[in-house]
Amino acid sequence: MSTSTYTHLAQPIDIGAVTTKNRIMKNGTGFFWDDPATGSFMNDRYLDYFEALAKGGAGLISSATGPLTRDLSVPMPGFKLLTDDYIPGWEKWAGVVQKHGALAFHQIFHLGPMTPLFVTAPSGISASSIPREQSPRPGFSVPREATVAEIEDVIDMFASGAERMKRAGLDGTEVNGACNHFLNNFLSRAWNKREDEYGTQTLENRTRPFVSVIKEIKRRNGKDWPVIALFNGLEIDLVDGITIEESKRFAQAFVEAGADALEVRGEYYTWVDAVDRRQSLHFPDVYFYPGHEGPVNPYVDARGKGPGANIPMAAAIKAVVDVPVITVGKLDQNIGERAIAEGKIDIISMNRRLFADPELPRKVFEGRPEDINVCNSCMTCFDACEHFQGVTCRVNAALGKEREYAITPAPVSKKVMVVGAGPAGLEAARVAALRGHEVHLYDTQPKLGGSLPVAAMVKGTREDLLGTAAYLATQVKKAGVHVHTGTTVTGQTADQLKPDVIVVAAGGVHDVPDIPGIGGRNVLTAEKLHHQVKSLLRFTDAKTLRTLSSLPVAKNVVIGKHVVIIGARLHGCQTAEFLLEQGKQITIVDSLTEEEVGGGMLEVFMKPYLLWWLKDHGVRFVTEVECDSVVNDGLVVKHKDGRRETIAADTVITALPLKPNTAVQKVLAGKAPEVYTIGDAAEPKLIVDAIAAGAKIARTF
Repeated sequence: MSTSTYTHLAQPIDIGAVTTKNRIMKNGTGFFWDDPATGSFMNDRYLDYFEALAKGGAGLISSATGPLTRDLSVPMPGFKLLTDDYIPGWEKWAGVVQKHGALAFHQIFHLGPMTPLFVTAPSGISASSIPREQSPRPGFSVPREATVAEIEDVIDMFASGAERMKRAGLDGTEVNGACNHFLNNFLSRAWNKREDEYGTQTLENRTRPFVSVIKEIKRRNGKDWPVIALFNGLEIDLVDGITIEESKRFAQAFVEAGADALEVRGEYYTWVDAVDRRQSLHFPDVYFYPGHEGPVNPYVDARGKGPGANIPMAAAIKAVVDVPVITVGKLDQNIGERAIAEGKIDIISMNRRLFADPELPRKVFEGRPEDINVCNSCMTCFDACEHFQGVTCRVNAALGKEREYAITPAPVSKKVMVVGAGPAGLEAARVAALRGHEVHLYDTQPKLGGSLPVAAMVKGTREDLLGTAAYLATQVKKAGVHVHTGTTVTGQTADQLKPDVIVVAAGGVHDVPDIPGIGGRNVLTAEKLHHQVKSLLRFTDAKTLRTLSSLPVAKNVVIGKHVVIIGARLHGCQTAEFLLEQGKQITIVDSLTEEEVGGGMLEVFMKPYLLWWLKDHGVRFVTEVECDSVVNDGLVVKHKDGRRETIAADTVITALPLKPNTAVQKVLAGKAPEVYTIGDAAEPKLIVDAIAAGAKIARTF
């Protein structure tokens, strides 16, 4: 194993009485992979993913046990450590993690005021009952003030859960007192308005519930049972939120109570509505959303616009304690190695990156960074979780399907023709080649990636689409795929190759409205725009092209100052975002209702953030209209009441959802014993669907 580049990440470190073999931790998160039919929670999906994670080289692995509750009928994972019935399942979980040399921890927390989001209840409990108009989270139901008896019961639930986990053979406990959870409510003056022994009069009062949890776990499990205390280091965008000086004192109190390590991160507050838009360091890349960045703070590193943002606050905590300090937040191996080497933190905690590639640690230490499947920061995983659906990953179709999607040799080696080198085609080619097929990959463009580079040029660096394109291109070449770029596939191409299998992944076709004037010089269809961008990408990369397009000399060469975009779903809104950054004045029109605007975007974070950003920057949305015609001075639309309106524009751009690519399907029909159409060519959806389609089809032949 080559660890020379990452000597600090590769070092073992003690957490109390146990030692983690390296400095990479998978933090505790929920997955919603439970089987509702059987009520099974520790099923093969959980076990297989966590075994893949342990085999992948992470030193410490924590699994969220879900929110604590006494209501055993709740269809949530909170009760899955509150009865002995669940111990055998956790024994299995610990076994698959530990047999590969990783430490098996569990994260435990009580939702407090968030409880009604998951549990049928009139309200949650909190340190105090705060009126909605004064609440740190006005989107929540108004919580009840917890009684002393309820506080003591919550402490018992924490300790009982940890006690059972010790009996199940785990290695330690991660106590989550961060976010806006119950324990945090007492630490934060934003939530805590009490005047009793749990109030804000003294630091001892505020830390009493958290400290009591640590002490009670230690009392029951023994002083050698490791406990990690997870808490908010800062609550910047919150009146009376936690300050760095307060969190330093919290840290010292937790260590004095027996905490063996501290995990520090920012607060978790999502934008509640168009007025209340507090930012959240829980996802630091979202905290720096362009145009609506969170407040500047000396303990938030803004240089990377997200990655590494929490390191300064963690470093401040590390300076006042003598136990390992962990932090999280879009970290990668390079940021982590540097921060540990500089003495700012001791361990990096990852989540989304280890969804994208559970083998990331091993690849890092083996010197194979090009083989790491790159997290896009797309929030697909979190969006699923927030909708109480099984967590999925845009770039890793095998997440939660590790056994089903294990790469196994094909029964018969076949000659496979893949048409289209976008995400669906690249993934299909990669998997098919790894299974032993002779794979030939064709694309009309000189570079692999399909429309990913175009999307990257439009979206910028917020989502690492170029990383995905580079990863897939590298992997198909390493797998031995025969790559034919700059080639338009015809029936004759297939006749010459004589494939056993054809996979059509040529992408969708652009939908252009059939209205008078659509062929005019002031119209730029999505098809023309993509063609122009792809032509330019033959000579440069997406990042450079994006930079060049913003230069004053280029701004009005192709697209005029005043723009009307036809299409208010994902494509239209993201096109508008790009053009706004070029200084355009934009109107978006569609037959959709106002509620349907932004369709196709993720509902959590991404859709509301972008729509608010567009409206804040003067974009006009004209909904429930029909496009009538394009004229010299703009677009004529027809309203529901029959009224016609000419919307002034120098340039009209079409950005409607794609349509299936039936033309390529017809050309290749019958040209092989097996012909499949996948991705946008079959049914235009999202990148996550394209990669999933490629991964699935390549395992069927």
